[in-house]
Amino acid sequence: MYEEWASRIDGAVVWTVNRQGGPTPPVLPDGCMDLLWAGGRLRVAGPDTHAFRVPAEYGGPCTGIRFAPGTAPTFFGVPAYELRDRRVALDDLWPAAHVRRLTERIDAAADPAAALERLALRRAADAGPPDPLTVSVAAQLRQGRTVADTARAAGLGARQLHRRSLAAFGYGPKTLARVLRLQRALSLVRSGMPYAEAAYGVGCTDQAHLAREMRDLAGTTLSDYLRDTGYRDSGYGDSGYEALAKSDTALPSGSSTTA
Repeated sequence: MYEEWASRIDGAVVWTVNRQGGPTPPVLPDGCMDLLWAGGRLRVAGPDTHAFRVPAEYGGPCTGIRFAPGTAPTFFGVPAYELRDRRVALDDLWPAAHVRRLTERIDAAADPAAALERLALRRAADAGPPDPLTVSVAAQLRQGRTVADTARAAGLGARQLHRRSLAAFGYGPKTLARVLRLQRALSLVRSGMPYAEAAYGVGCTDQAHLAREMRDLAGTTLSDYLRDTGYRDSGYGDSGYEALAKSDTALPSGSSTTA
């Protein structure tokens, strides 16, 4: 069962999931990064450029803090591109003795999610706020603004925006725009909108364009992904998307199923 709720960290989400075997749907790119506690270890999920297949070691209870695009590098102390498409142990980034103490506290906690959020709140206070410029860039791209318009609004040239984006998001603004557009499309489709309308609604040229983006970024089709994550799909409107028992959803990776 997967659950999530707003964190006290600005823009972040706390989530929990308990995997009990069986097939796990792929986790799609969303521009986010996560601090994870799973299997008695603290890990970091970097920003993805393609679907992530959940390994067996993530079975059982798992909890995480999902940071909004552009907000995690300050928290973790490394540029996002160093963690792109990677899952690394937290003690690869922070002192091992410190991470060991943090892990012991979470392991002993009655509520690991609450303990993890307390840890993250303390770290966020020490690390300071993220770069407001790149947070604004992410917000504009999430709204569907073009990369060119976003660069102008930020007062940056194309090369400057690309350089800042690599550090903040792990990849350039065009890739982030594609990732966020796919997430917007998924949100519309899951709400009951037909594929073609969702494609036009997020700025794709047509339904085939959305299908190619889904294949490139997710490695699957839209229909297969919806089925695997608990939605019955007929392809048309509200009657085509009946939520199944929400007892099995993908393990976030720095990835969510909504934009």
